[in-house]
Amino acid sequence: MRVNSSSRDRSLFAINVLALMAVAAFFIWQFAAPHIARELYGQEYKALVFKCDNVMRDHFVAKARTVNDRSEASLQGLRAAEVGLITCHDYDRMRKRLRKFGLSDTDLALLGIAAIEEQAEDVRAFVRTHEIRY
Repeated sequence: MRVNSSSRDRSLFAINVLALMAVAAFFIWQFAAPHIARELYGQEYKALVFKCDNVMRDHFVAKARTVNDRSEASLQGLRAAEVGLITCHDYDRMRKRLRKFGLSDTDLALLGIAAIEEQAEDVRAFVRTHEIRY
């Protein structure tokens, strides 16, 4: 059986179009997706980095306080700090989402550093207000 040339040409054209679409999709996923994800979710990620860092610090302080003073008030503070760690779960979920979009650990670390730098003045004011002076 002999295939006519026009049906063979259409088949080759369709295969070429599919191959071109696959290559384009690959390049979009590899190069455009991380940039788009950074633009869409970057600010939210930075906020979660900062919040998670703060609640982890609060949890550490509450736990240390409970070790030194096992009063009901310190235990209640520890439980409240543990609930605050839900923010870190949200941070972890966002981190995994951004990794799926192709952001590297370095990209995420740079976003985290940017979050800290953006909040630096607020942190300095917070520390000045709450630090223990001798």
